[in-house]
Amino acid sequence: MIAYVIEDAMIISLLALIPVSGPLLSVDAAADHHPISPLIYGMAYADPALAKEIRLPLNRWGGDGTTRYNWQVDSTNAGDDWFFMAGGKDHPTPSGEPDAWVTTAKSIGGTVLLTIPFIDYVNKATTQDCTFPVSIFGPQQKTNPYVHPVVDGKVTDAGNGRTADGKPIVLTKSQILRVHTPNTPALQKAWVAHLVSKFGPAASGGVPIYELDNEPDGWNNTHRDIHPGNLGHDELVNKTESYGAAVKEADPTAAVLGPGGFLLHYQNEGAPGDGKAEHGGLGQASYFLQQMAAYEKAHGKRLLDYFDEHYYPVTQDGSNDEIVLESTRSLWDPSYVEKNWYGKYNGAINLIPSFRKWVQTYYPGTKLSISEYGWGDVKTPLGALVQTDILGIFAREGLGLACLFGPPKATEAGANAFRLFRNYDGKGSAFGENWVRSESAAQGAVAIYGAERKADGALTLVVVNKSKEPQSCRLALANFSPAPKAAVFRYDGGTGISALPDQTVTASGFFATYPPRSATMIVLARRG
Repeated sequence: MIAYVIEDAMIISLLALIPVSGPLLSVDAAADHHPISPLIYGMAYADPALAKEIRLPLNRWGGDGTTRYNWQVDSTNAGDDWFFMAGGKDHPTPSGEPDAWVTTAKSIGGTVLLTIPFIDYVNKATTQDCTFPVSIFGPQQKTNPYVHPVVDGKVTDAGNGRTADGKPIVLTKSQILRVHTPNTPALQKAWVAHLVSKFGPAASGGVPIYELDNEPDGWNNTHRDIHPGNLGHDELVNKTESYGAAVKEADPTAAVLGPGGFLLHYQNEGAPGDGKAEHGGLGQASYFLQQMAAYEKAHGKRLLDYFDEHYYPVTQDGSNDEIVLESTRSLWDPSYVEKNWYGKYNGAINLIPSFRKWVQTYYPGTKLSISEYGWGDVKTPLGALVQTDILGIFAREGLGLACLFGPPKATEAGANAFRLFRNYDGKGSAFGENWVRSESAAQGAVAIYGAERKADGALTLVVVNKSKEPQSCRLALANFSPAPKAAVFRYDGGTGISALPDQTVTASGFFATYPPRSATMIVLARRG
């Protein structure tokens, strides 16, 4: 032990002579502990090869197309995303697509977040059709150039639901029912019961989490043919209560997630006659959480387990690589104001802390989730660096779950962000499961994320150098007794993660230089 102390003192003396160009990094292994949910590393429609490689913990089945999914005929309607096309499967099997999704997820040891529709109507049949056939509604602004469905025995074009001069076509109820059938809690309860019969309840390895619909605050756009108006405060609460109760009745061990929309709408005016004015001036998020708490008090059971957000950053003025890299601060930094129209009129987004405050105020104990997000092109090294930073932020902020939409393939750069946290050495080694205090004097330039690993007590650190220059940084270490050498792995824009020579470490920390635009995993074993 005396030899170790002498050696450490000599190294510290030498480190004092090394010039430092980057910010001070500090890690206190005894502070700020909280468990890191593995579900933050989720994806939607993940590449099977990458999912298997990183032991993907959560694979989401959701998106605009699932809002009108009818499990009985395994079919949906594309809405405004693609000419309101409906059906199109030749040999449907009830719940066929989601069943296959759950089976695949279970085969790699992961699990599924499944979307349950609660919009008023779902798709009626598997037969290919469309909401706005030209043969019924006449010439329209645009028509599907590729698919021409047969409607009433005639080949026709699928329109975009707008007249030639761009005005939206408003449907009567009978016109809606031509392609759709009413949705009910009983219909969705039967679907969850089917999933339980096939895969078991959530507590026994079945589907653990159900998302109540997809972006209901955007129905008046994407699904305007069947829900042309804004989403109301009471409408959101009533649908969540009735459909959430249906899920819990079919599987009391499952969790429910909602409302799965966007920040810009959560505190909006709502709908005429069902908005802020009629609910004590409360925005939709506040009122929703308040009523979920009231439901639990009245019925003795919780319906909402995750308060959910979908998030895509708004393009900033003069956007460039530097702005993209710093834009992740909108997830957590109350001082960061985006350089766009949203920042100009609304100030800082401060997304996760804002949601946490709403939950603490109106419904404590509810987990936070971002079940859909995207941050640009994950095929590029820049996208990989941004994604690495995002995963570190999710870990630090204590998010309950997150799913990247449009995730990378195993051969694309962005896959390395997930590898760094889930399989950095190609042998299954991963970032720790217990967060520890890890701070940078300039988090926007050089970010650091730290966690202790349960299996071996190792301290795992991810350092992200966002700058275009190398950053030489001292790392001050507290309340951890490290072995003299630490393993180092790095992604610096190449084809994959490279193992580097060991890093010399003392009881008080170490000095290291991080290449420009790089992400580095440093693994400090405990001194024996």
